[in-house]
Amino acid sequence: MADFKELFQSADFKKEKHVPLIDAPDKFKKGDLIKVTVTVGKEIAHPNKTEHHIRWIDVYFHPQGEKFPCHIGRSEFNAHGESAQGPDTSSIYTHHEVTLSFKTEKPGIIYASSYCNIHGLWQSSKELSM
Repeated sequence: MADFKELFQSADFKKEKHVPLIDAPDKFKKGDLIKVTVTVGKEIAHPNKTEHHIRWIDVYFHPQGEKFPCHIGRSEFNAHGESAQGPDTSSIYTHHEVTLSFKTEKPGIIYASSYCNIHGLWQSSKELSM
């Protein structure tokens, strides 16, 4: 049986549409509000259909020197064209992108994970320095 961490896949977001792309400043000052946007499929569009879609994105921050990361936020995407009339019959499709802001007094690493209903779990990370 595989460890849970072994189920997460990663790759270059410019070549793989499932990787969550983290857009955040490389550096920040103590007290700054840090704006983070995570998108799946920014370079190569990911399908957003009833049968193939991104279900959620989770964002964590692991402050340098601390044992565990902090869960910053989660966004779920629940409209993928389905309706009572069947798959892809609605005109409503949520886009797999989330923007959030947080403050920290330490440098560290932002982690993002996403879930594709067909291709499973994906992850990426970005270091933030002061």
